[in-house]
Amino acid sequence: MTDAEFRSLALKCPGVSEGAHMGHPDFRVGKRVMATLGYPRVGWAMVVVPPEQQAMLVDAEPAIFSPANGAWGRQGSTLVVLEHADPANVQSALGMAWRKLQP
Repeated sequence: MTDAEFRSLALKCPGVSEGAHMGHPDFRVGKRVMATLGYPRVGWAMVVVPPEQQAMLVDAEPAIFSPANGAWGRQGSTLVVLEHADPANVQSALGMAWRKLQP
């Protein structure tokens, strides 16, 4: 998966806008970040999902998903290795992140 493909999938979620956070493109619902591109480095992304869904993603696809380090990871920040990801995996994770931010 490319950066452009990740961006396209993120922006297909209702009400999502692109911004920037800490020098990386991010994708927000309102003011809350649901995903970041290029973090922790080029070729990676991050989605923020509920911790129990993070565990499911990591268990199902460990070559694609891993928890971020520290407290962010414990709270659901999940790294995505774009090289190994496919649209179905990423779309599912982005959907989880989007739903987490719904009232």
